[in-house]
Amino acid sequence: MIRLTCAFVMASLLAACAHDPHADRPCGELVVFQQPPKRADLHKLVITRINDKAVISQPSYRFKPGQYQLQLMEFIDDPRLAVALKERSYREMTLEVVADQRYHLAAQVQADALAEPEGYWLPVVWKQFGAACQFASEP
Repeated sequence: MIRLTCAFVMASLLAACAHDPHADRPCGELVVFQQPPKRADLHKLVITRINDKAVISQPSYRFKPGQYQLQLMEFIDDPRLAVALKERSYREMTLEVVADQRYHLAAQVQADALAEPEGYWLPVVWKQFGAACQFASEP
């Protein structure tokens, strides 16, 4: 009986050590690495700041549910674009992240404003779907 009790205690201790403290926390995911469909005037972008904190560029980010302020920069390669490279600027986007959702972000060209530095693109969620997310890293 003592052996059985000791074995149970040891197994419980090992299980506790192996437990990932983030595994039971819900999260949502933002994805920027997947090439969006150009037929919809969508192009890649990068996240440069999250809630006013600079971030290192990554293909995707996991967040606990909540509202986030994103600063984004476009990678638009479109011969119609008449905005000089030095006049291109970032855009802000507020996104409400929901648990177990994946959001694909893109820069959408505004065809009626191709010569306007402040209006030639907008950040958009071009695809959203349910996807299991097991932990959230703090932004």
